[in-house]
Amino acid sequence: MKKILVLTGAMVGLASCGAGGGFGAKPKTPEVQIVAPVDPTVVLPPPPGANTAASLDTTTAEQRAQAVAAPIAGARELGKTTVALGSPTEPGFWLRSALVAVAGKGKVVTASGASVAVELRPGTGGALLSLPAYRALGLSLTDLPAVTVFAD
Repeated sequence: MKKILVLTGAMVGLASCGAGGGFGAKPKTPEVQIVAPVDPTVVLPPPPGANTAASLDTTTAEQRAQAVAAPIAGARELGKTTVALGSPTEPGFWLRSALVAVAGKGKVVTASGASVAVELRPGTGGALLSLPAYRALGLSLTDLPAVTVFAD
């Protein structure tokens, strides 16, 4: 029994020597680097514990600027609908609506003329608009605005 304890102690000591750089040395912690996505169209999901509109909206200022500046020339009107806020944990600019038969690119325009480029997604029931799209349009998160939907 004594031999087993001594042998176990020696193995634990040797194992800690290789991992931590010797007896009494602090173990090395791996360095973590956060790398921004290379593709500016990639929108990351919100971090765990995000609970405000700003922390749930992971779009960049560049992405928001591109979304509101996108032209609608040549787009065909799909119709008008009232939208509600979609899941704030789904990143990106999107609209899910029964007006959309096939997924693609499009634009949403409010009655005041504010517009944002979105990914159109087929849906059923009430239309849902993403949190970043709501924010880019300057809408209150409790608004239920009427919008016109265009497909590219």
